[in-house]
Formats: sequence, C-alpha cells, structure tokens
Amino acid sequence: MIDLKKLSKLNKNFYIRDVNIVAKNLLGKIFVHNIGFKKLSGIIVEVEAYDGSIDKAAHTFIAKTKRNEIMFEQGGFLYVYFTYGAHFCCNIVTGRKDAGTAVLIRGIEPLDGIEKMIKNRFGLSELPKNKKFNLTNGPGKICQAFEINKSHYGINLTGNEIYLLENKKIKDKEIVTTTRIGIKKSIDLPWRYYLKDNPHVSKK
Repeated sequence: MIDLKKLSKLNKNFYIRDVNIVAKNLLGKIFVHNIGFKKLSGIIVEVEAYDGSIDKAAHTFIAKTKRNEIMFEQGGFLYVYFTYGAHFCCNIVTGRKDAGTAVLIRGIEPLDGIEKMIKNRFGLSELPKNKKFNLTNGPGKICQAFEINKSHYGINLTGNEIYLLENKKIKDKEIVTTTRIGIKKSIDLPWRYYLKDNPHVSKK
C-alpha cells in the first residue's frame, strides 16, 4: 500500500510545461480529493492531451469562452466540464498563461476510499465481480467516483482539496502512445497515453 503522507505534492512548475510532456509525466502520479475527513485517491493510468493552438478537438480551438476560460490560465488548475448531458470530465490545465492546453484524465487505479467510490458509482456497499475494473476506467466514471462536479471548476491544484502527489517515475517502455478516442476532430494526433497492461485503462 502506498503511504500518501510520505509523498510530496506536485508544485506549479510541474504543470506549466508543454502539454504532452505533462501528460506523459502525469502517468503514475496520484490524484487526491479530500472531502471533509474522507480521502479519495488513485493512480493516474490514462490521459489525453489537448492543445487549442493546433487541435480542433480542444475546447480552446474556438478561442476563449466562459466555459473554457480556465484553460487559458497558467497551468495548475482543474478544468471541469459537463458532456453529453450525462457526466462531468476533469482536466489538468497546463502550460503558460494563454496557452489553452489541458490534459484529460481518462483512467485511474483506485487507492483510498474505494468503498465510497463504489457507493458513488453504483449505490452499493460492495463492487460486483464483473465490475472490478469498471469503477474509474473512464473520464465520466472518475468524476462520479471522486465526487467531482462543476463546483470544482478552476480549483488550484496546489491547494488542499484536490491535488496531485509525486510517485515513482514511469519508464518510457511502460507507456503506450495512441490516438485519442471518443472524438471526431484531429483524430490522427497521437496524444493519448496509458500504462501498459494496466486493467484500469478505459480502452486498450
């Protein structure tokens, strides 16, 4: 079991780099949401990068709007949006101010607060065997399990409510690079990264 108390919080410098560098480096890091005295956490195992300067699938490609304005801030904030009228998705804002880049969190391997995540997702006290890897293997599932919604839009990730922790560095040979999924624009960009053989990835 990973002792979170021994891990340091990622600082601002981690987030203000190029979006694809940050995306790869996010793999293996630990995502934490403190809710009162309850801690929900998990290892990031799958991400996708978005860059509005060249990427038609990025929300910032159409320029600044009320919805995407946090993506134009300096890296280190949480961008949360509602999609398909069904679920929220959370993104890590990256780069310098006005870069318009962010990383979508697509897959997490749960650590702390699994019982609470199960209740949040399925309304059950125990996870059915056929749902073992279905708890946080998708962006909408992550937000539901981690209780992330529109109220968390713009949260500073160097604060104490939602933040990321340093963890062991992932080797390049452990990372799979593919095109992104679930989009219809800029589909050829190889900007999806996930941990090889990890069962909590949304789609191999």
